[in-house]
Amino acid sequence: MMGKSLCMCGVPCNPPSPMALMRAPARHGLLLVLAALTAVSVRSAPPDVPRWGVFEASFTSVQPTENPLQDMELRVTFRSPTKRVQTVQGFWDGATTWRVRFSPEEVGEWTFTTSATPSSDSGLHGQKGTFRVVTAKGATRFDRHGPVRVSRNRRFLEHADGAPFFWLADTGWNAALLSTPEEFDHYVAQRSRQRFTAVQWVTTQWRASPGGDRLNELAYTGRERIAINPQFFQRLDAKVNKLNQAGLLSASVLLWAIAGGSDPTVNPGVSLPEDQAIKLAQYMVARWQGNDVLWILPGDGDYRGEKAEKWKRIGRAVFSPSTTGSGQAHSTDSGQALAAHAPVVLHPGGMQWVLREFQQEPWLDIQGYQSGHGDDEKTLRWMTEGPPAKDWTMEPARPFINLEPPYENHLAYQSRTRIAPLTVRRAVYWSLLNAPTAGVTYGGHGVWGWDDGTKPPTDHAGSGIPLPWKEALVMPGGEQMAHVASLFTSIDFWRLRPTPDVLAEQPGKEAAARFIAAAGSDRRDLLVVYTPEVRTIAIKSEELPRGRATWHNPRTGERTSARGLRDGAVVRFEAPSDGDWVLVVK
Repeated sequence: MMGKSLCMCGVPCNPPSPMALMRAPARHGLLLVLAALTAVSVRSAPPDVPRWGVFEASFTSVQPTENPLQDMELRVTFRSPTKRVQTVQGFWDGATTWRVRFSPEEVGEWTFTTSATPSSDSGLHGQKGTFRVVTAKGATRFDRHGPVRVSRNRRFLEHADGAPFFWLADTGWNAALLSTPEEFDHYVAQRSRQRFTAVQWVTTQWRASPGGDRLNELAYTGRERIAINPQFFQRLDAKVNKLNQAGLLSASVLLWAIAGGSDPTVNPGVSLPEDQAIKLAQYMVARWQGNDVLWILPGDGDYRGEKAEKWKRIGRAVFSPSTTGSGQAHSTDSGQALAAHAPVVLHPGGMQWVLREFQQEPWLDIQGYQSGHGDDEKTLRWMTEGPPAKDWTMEPARPFINLEPPYENHLAYQSRTRIAPLTVRRAVYWSLLNAPTAGVTYGGHGVWGWDDGTKPPTDHAGSGIPLPWKEALVMPGGEQMAHVASLFTSIDFWRLRPTPDVLAEQPGKEAAARFIAAAGSDRRDLLVVYTPEVRTIAIKSEELPRGRATWHNPRTGERTSARGLRDGAVVRFEAPSDGDWVLVVK
């Protein structure tokens, strides 16, 4: 069946099940035959789908089972106008309905064929159809440039047409789960205004709490043989679409620390065996693979040492059948090419570095890390001189992205004072300049937990009572992320590499909080330097690009001309005032 099946009124509906047809009165025999044919046939009139949009088709099983996730499978093979063949998984969407979603990248006429297990289910197996892909006319970055992938040099993210994508994400962990549709609209509007480009969010049960969404429904039930709740995911569909329509990349955590074999004594009743974690992740990939997405496989867990082996197995099972690496499709044993997956990243616990464990895993596209919510000397030096700054030259290359710097207004682990906007900005700019610039994530205390301001977030009693989520959305640090986006999208950020040796003086040697971060281009025609405290930046004159120098105020976004004073082999730039500043020379 092509597209959604329609009632005579034009409203999408599900055709009657085979059992219902068998029980219907005999005098309606002709109607029954027509209904049965509708359940297994394909529409001849192809709908138009925009390039890089979402093609969706629904199918009706004639052999339903009690647990379709465990007992059935649907794969759909697409053939492009240039005869490129790709296969993706379909997903069960309740009752006897199955769907496939797919994002076509070529303009012209496409065809598809289905393959199901069991193959005796004629409503799912052997279905065929066509559809036409036309030039996209939408206004979002995804409409104009296509889905996001890792760049060819594997240092940053870009769109399908090669346009660079600057990652500026928000940790909206609970936003999609706990918000009403109207609240989520407000959230999306604010983060769009603040120039965010992505949202990180949790898709299933949250940690050790009872979990569930705003309606107290669970994504799945059971442990050894889980059963999916389609209605739970149907509500999330609308929010994924809302993010994309606003030009925001949906970065969903498929398996938070609760899943994939977490210690059941820590998270009783919600950890999953590996095989069930794989099924759960595969289900969500199938459901949202047609959207503009990035996959965070697990979230906020320990994936180091021996624990890495489990996540390697899960990652290979979920993603390796689809590609051999970022955006590259491969062929199955039967010669059938499988569709490329969206970029994949891990979200480890605070100050945990997992690059060496996963360096040779081709399904893992991005090196994600979490600098955490501490503020002592050890934590700051981890950000300025630790693994992110040291390991970025390792091959194969990957974009480095800090997925969770200090949450604004969260109680810092050591000082127990609230994390100030300066602390947030400092971590953000350090993260952007201490490895090849790809992007960074912001977090606001009150937003990530979707809090009402009366108590700390669930299972974070020591984090401090946050502002209500709506007020937390406009905290100073969050508002200042717009200036981060404005600065880095105004330059060739993707050409920046850490260049600490351009500095003639490094105040961070005595105190990490005073560390000055510097990054420049290989051609020495672009230099960006961030100073959190010290007003004077001393740059070796031989390393200084010839060009215009500008001070950027990260608090206000204002830009003023900068003038350097030569002092022998050093050129000194003095910031216009106290506070943190960014110097750009190009």
